[in-house]
Amino acid sequence: MKFKIFISPAFVVIIMFSFFSCKQVPEQKPNIVWIMMEDWGYQLSCYGEPGIHTPNIDKFASEGIRYTNSFCTAPVCSPSRSAMITGFHQNYIGANQHRTQPPGFKKKPLPYGIKPITHLLEEAGYFTCFMETRKTDLNFTLDRDLYQGKDWSERAEGQPFFAQLTFPKTHRKWYRDPENPIDISEVKLPPYYPQSDLAKRDWANGLESAQVVDKQIGKVLQRLEDEGLAENTLVFIIGDNGRCMPRGKQFLYDGGIQVPIVVRWPAKIRPAQVIDNMVSTIDISKTILDVAGVKPEYELHGENLLDGSTKDRKYIFAARDKMDETHDAMRAIRSKEYKLIHNLMPERAYCQFNRYKEVSYPVLAELNVLNLKGELPPEQAAFMAPSKAEFELFDIENDPHEINNLADDPNYADVKAELLKELNNWRENVIKDKGVTEEFRAGGWPSTYPTRSLEEWEEVLELWQPWVFRAVDSDVERPDKEIGEGSIADYTKE
Repeated sequence: MKFKIFISPAFVVIIMFSFFSCKQVPEQKPNIVWIMMEDWGYQLSCYGEPGIHTPNIDKFASEGIRYTNSFCTAPVCSPSRSAMITGFHQNYIGANQHRTQPPGFKKKPLPYGIKPITHLLEEAGYFTCFMETRKTDLNFTLDRDLYQGKDWSERAEGQPFFAQLTFPKTHRKWYRDPENPIDISEVKLPPYYPQSDLAKRDWANGLESAQVVDKQIGKVLQRLEDEGLAENTLVFIIGDNGRCMPRGKQFLYDGGIQVPIVVRWPAKIRPAQVIDNMVSTIDISKTILDVAGVKPEYELHGENLLDGSTKDRKYIFAARDKMDETHDAMRAIRSKEYKLIHNLMPERAYCQFNRYKEVSYPVLAELNVLNLKGELPPEQAAFMAPSKAEFELFDIENDPHEINNLADDPNYADVKAELLKELNNWRENVIKDKGVTEEFRAGGWPSTYPTRSLEEWEEVLELWQPWVFRAVDSDVERPDKEIGEGSIADYTKE
């Protein structure tokens, strides 16, 4: 027996309309949210830091990708941010001198037709906004505003948005967390710091600041959920540069350039991924433009984090130049196994005068006191030396704290030679490195070292005590002004 199937003309029309409408409607562009923690490294509980509790970032990491070999291009905010917002290493675009200002250094427009990614996104139909703090801190000039607005609620209906948020409370000064104070018995310090109560309390105060920021980040993530935006919003949580501690910020050790990069995009990214590719913050710029469908007329220095481009990358690179009026220059190459730092001004001390550090770092005062007393162990004393080795080579796998310099060890001569070859190639062919002029070498704040006498450093250390050990609800003021007076006044004159 045969059966006849009757298909009505109306049904055919419906099927054809559905098919063609699905094909013709373009995929909705994702929203993009870029959350930045100032001056912060891997000191988060999802990265294994003891003592700290960052549940919002931890949950976020479990929903996306956490990178475990992630770095910035410069160990301080303005050159690092200049690189991130363009996708190019800061030296290549002339944005490498931190706190550029007349008469010595003037900000200039971006070269080579390069545009900040916010302008490229705007031209592609995105609404761009800068929320929370308004600190851009870029070392170049622009002919129009970097962003269009202050909140993604200002966009047109259905318009995709790019929002950047910067949370400053992990920047010195640090804030206590009244909801979850951290006892110093819970923290673990790197071996290149004094293992003292003051150093531990200072470190714990920093961790508490990160806990405060974690709550702020949690509110942003919850807002995305509440507004039904989370599924198709690509979110990055990163640090702009390493932690604001001695041997951290301003230096090319991992403490200065290793920053968290955590990514979530529920519509596209599988959850609970931990990836150890060598990645850089300028990869974020490339990733953002790619997912937004933006194709600039030039090739960026970074790679797409999400398409496998970084899988076979062997090295990341970083550079440090002027910090305020402290003149120094360093270049670094880092693989999973090794790091080579080339100190271009080895004649200057690591701890030559820098006003920001001397009025911000209690542990720097303690290091100076112990060093001038001859009481530091070798792993701490090395950073207080009056000059630097020209090259520093570290076996990262066996020496993760970068304490044992192997640059002159004949057993590592081949490693050093290979890394130096790659570093010099990067300097010459990628960033067009201008190096150090004699004028620069002789300039800046005086390089006299030590910067204070033992008695003066003891006075500074004493001034820090009430601030570092303040109670959670204390109104003790940070002693910046008192520390900045007296013997260093002459150093800060332009």
